[in-house]
Amino acid sequence: MPIEIPKDRWPGAVKAVTLGATAQDGGTRTSTVTVGGERTLPFLHFEEAPPHRPAIALEITPVRPDDWSVCGSVGADLIVVSLRLQDAAGDPVSPDLAVRSVTTVLESTGLPLIVLGPGQAEVDNELLVAVADAAKGERLALGLCEHGNYRTIVAAAMANDHLVVSRTPMDVNLAKQLIILITDMGLPLERILMDPTTAALGYGIEYGYSVMERLRIAALQGDVMTQLPLFVNPGHEAWKTKEAKVGQGVPDAWGDWGERAVSWETVTAVALIEAGADVVVLRHPESLTRVKAAVDELMTVE
Repeated sequence: MPIEIPKDRWPGAVKAVTLGATAQDGGTRTSTVTVGGERTLPFLHFEEAPPHRPAIALEITPVRPDDWSVCGSVGADLIVVSLRLQDAAGDPVSPDLAVRSVTTVLESTGLPLIVLGPGQAEVDNELLVAVADAAKGERLALGLCEHGNYRTIVAAAMANDHLVVSRTPMDVNLAKQLIILITDMGLPLERILMDPTTAALGYGIEYGYSVMERLRIAALQGDVMTQLPLFVNPGHEAWKTKEAKVGQGVPDAWGDWGERAVSWETVTAVALIEAGADVVVLRHPESLTRVKAAVDELMTVE
């Protein structure tokens, strides 16, 4: 006698969000990326096939960093340009340099871009407004919008047809509150990615995982202010851990440093994808290859 697998039917769904604009939409991208749109929990193919693959972004910076390895964009769906506080000479990054950096990337790739400020409110506002104006119509995602610093970034996105990334500490209610504030300014939900913040493997990932699950369940239950695609940055989190940075003076059982570091980023990213992440940001090309292979398996119906 066949066994009938029980299926959930949810009243809500995650919004579909498209990054990038092709020539017919007023931009210069050769492709766009759409994420979100889920009507069930991650990868439950027997309930409903995922409408879009999780997107993998690779992070680059205009200035060569000294705390992580710079890598090419082989196989990435998106490019994340992380602006720094200082240029190669140690001088403060100017709006002109930020614009030149983003323009150079736009001219070098047809992929959609996410542009993140260095994380200081006044500097973020100054740099991101200039970038938003210069890249009008490209449908960049600008970030990070936080409770104390979202108005200027949202206004720049609204004026130039861009998206924003909202970020809050690991808390469902705080995440909702910021989305309410952003939409109150008039930006549609279809132009917002939600960053609930996460942690790396072994450094609190289980808490971030549970918050992402709760956000996804709330979205499916019909809570409109949680119905946003989830954006997380496991590369940033994983590469600052001791396991990824320390190659000497550790137990032999920890194994090869390079392999360990890539594995730390890969496992962190895959776990977050299984929690519901729609966009993950990575730093190492080998991690990207491995995460793409994992996503291929998750998207396959057996």
